[in-house]
Amino acid sequence: MKTVFMSFSTDVIHGGHIAIIQKAAELGDLTVGVVNDSIVASYKRFPLLSTVERMKIFRGIAGVKHVSEQASISGIDLIRELKPDYVVHGDDWLHDFRLSGRQEVLEFLSSYGGQLVEYPYSSNPVYAEYEGQASSRLSLPDIRRGRLRNLLSLKPLVSAIEAHSGLSGLIAENTKVEKDGISYQFDAIWLSSLCDSTAKGKPDIELVDFTSRLRTLDDILEVTTKPVIFDADTGGQIEHFTFIMRTLERIGVSAAIVEDKVGLKRNSLFGDKAGQTQDTIEHFCDKIRTGKSALKTKDIMIIARIESLILKQGMQDALSRAFAYVNAGADGIMIHSKEKTPDEIFEFCDKFRSEQPKVPLVVVPSTYSSVCQDELKSHGVNIVIYANQLTRSAFKAMQKTAETILSNQRALEADADCLPIKDIIRLIPES
Repeated sequence: MKTVFMSFSTDVIHGGHIAIIQKAAELGDLTVGVVNDSIVASYKRFPLLSTVERMKIFRGIAGVKHVSEQASISGIDLIRELKPDYVVHGDDWLHDFRLSGRQEVLEFLSSYGGQLVEYPYSSNPVYAEYEGQASSRLSLPDIRRGRLRNLLSLKPLVSAIEAHSGLSGLIAENTKVEKDGISYQFDAIWLSSLCDSTAKGKPDIELVDFTSRLRTLDDILEVTTKPVIFDADTGGQIEHFTFIMRTLERIGVSAAIVEDKVGLKRNSLFGDKAGQTQDTIEHFCDKIRTGKSALKTKDIMIIARIESLILKQGMQDALSRAFAYVNAGADGIMIHSKEKTPDEIFEFCDKFRSEQPKVPLVVVPSTYSSVCQDELKSHGVNIVIYANQLTRSAFKAMQKTAETILSNQRALEADADCLPIKDIIRLIPES
């Protein structure tokens, strides 16, 4: 009996999949590799069904003899183990970042005489509609809310980028880069108080009230599916923080980050020059406990942001606060720094990890932007937030365009720096 291998990452099984499975089963004893959640989440939408559930589905399909979990996009891990006579695949991987994985499979098959069989990928619009319906479910509050926790259980490092409008949310949602046979995308969206205030032409002093910020949040939630991390500033009075957390939980936010400062909020990058006051450990712990007790689910996270390094209070103060906040119920710790190098961030992470190996750590490399994600990961960082880059780059581009039009008294010279309007229209969903 010949042996056959196929790979699937989908959680929406339709007639096109059944047809290709039947063709593969005619070639011999069929093994299906189910790409695990971690790999799927790294290059396409988050799976609605877990690896275990998807494997159960494939075991129930006629013609499938064996099902295995797959830890690579191409399936090369299982192909090397099984050495099948045939590998069956749709021809869609000829046209995207998986082409290098296809070449790796071909080279291995040729080493022992195996054969790659490719069938045309189905172009039935009904199947695309099924996928669209599945994707739209990811935007529902009860499904979206717990996704950050799920991602943290699947991936060693989660990346988030700021959004301050529906359009910037679409950029955060849809931007992908294919490099060296790997597809990269952002895992989450950060709704920054600074960027939300800046987009409204207001100073970053908690002047934009929570109701106004909810309108921005709603614009982003409406057009995206990725988990949202909300910048809650200081959280206000404890009674206010209770209301904020209940509201964020109800509408599907995955995490709120609250900073341990009191009084009039100033942007952290001004450091100890702005007259900022850090909260007491006892009072901030009360705020965390009260916020946690207000929640109805275990999905949404409260992440405590520590300003000790910003305010020059020292490493020991930062660590003491971190451990106290975790004991008070914080689901994660964000450590902030305005230094040009990540040295003090690394020191904090290493010392924190020696006592708290599992509590999620969050960093925002705005000033120490030369650090790479792999280096952050090696020091135990779990979430990296690119907190203001879309706002900063948009402002620079808009200012340049305005100056170009004024200088030339026409728009022609500015066209080269402008995205065609049809490309913007394509980015915006019609339904």
